[in-house]
Amino acid sequence: MWDPNYNIHPRLLRTIREIGETLGTIKARQLPDAQLARLTHAARALSSFASTSIEGNPLPLTDVKRLLKSAPAKARDTEREILNYNRALEWVQQEVQSGRFTLSTNTFETVQGMVIDGLMENPFDVGQIRQKPVIIRDPRQQDHIAFMPPDHQDVAKLCEDLFAFLNANLEELDPILLAGLFHKQAVLIHPFMDGNGRSTRLMTTAILGMSGLDVFPIFSFEEYYNRNVTRYFQMVGEQGDYYDLGTSARFSDWLVYFSEGILDELKRVQKSLPTLRPRLEPHHQVLLDAIAANSSITQREYGEISNRSLGARKNDFAYLLEQGLIKQVGKGRSVHYVLGD
Repeated sequence: MWDPNYNIHPRLLRTIREIGETLGTIKARQLPDAQLARLTHAARALSSFASTSIEGNPLPLTDVKRLLKSAPAKARDTEREILNYNRALEWVQQEVQSGRFTLSTNTFETVQGMVIDGLMENPFDVGQIRQKPVIIRDPRQQDHIAFMPPDHQDVAKLCEDLFAFLNANLEELDPILLAGLFHKQAVLIHPFMDGNGRSTRLMTTAILGMSGLDVFPIFSFEEYYNRNVTRYFQMVGEQGDYYDLGTSARFSDWLVYFSEGILDELKRVQKSLPTLRPRLEPHHQVLLDAIAANSSITQREYGEISNRSLGARKNDFAYLLEQGLIKQVGKGRSVHYVLGD
């Protein structure tokens, strides 16, 4: 089994804690089905745009949205890349939400097959671990070899070890650590002839969803990388030969960068939800209904229609005030509450 070498930096711990807090705030909102569907479609479009843009696809986001809406039967390669990614992302999300998604080399191959469907001449390069050696060239100096991935004879075993690690730690490691470790190691293994980055980011999305980040359909961490592609490649990649890395691969630095990307995207999602209705418990609704029926209510009047304790009733008022659903009017003994704006 693969045994990654990394340290837990205090900055990483702070980011993971803030991710938990932000995620809790998002989950506390009540998402109507129509709103959830809109957010999901918007996130898929953004992911499809960003993940393919990272690999050099020139289509702007406006064209990507238009393309996904029309879904033409015939498409150029640049358009097919977008359509393929979106289809693979939909499949990944459906499989995760249904509990059918499995972390395995076969699944990785399936995802890669969807990503590059119709884009490669050699059928043996589609949906299969590579059978040939590859080299990674420096994009700024094409005559310079930046990284030598492992030999193709070793790829299957390396993938097997990686997925064994994932499955053994799915319930043990924090989702951010688990997904981040997979992401970088998969890029270093470079298991396919093409589509490695896109397939890896899709699998990373699945791991986040499987291991606890259950709002994953409405966020797009790929856009964080797309804003500074050079930095992303510097963080996720390495220089030299895979076999010379040993314990020197920079997983610790990558995990900090990776977690900050997740937090950045969750913050974006959080900002997009200001008009959504906060989560209401039955007792909150009783209080709101009473105010609607009588125009206002006092603490004493709420006590007459509720069997909750005095402390709980005060908390109910405090929560609805904080959410802006009610307003306090008057002072002292004349305090009463009306519906908010």
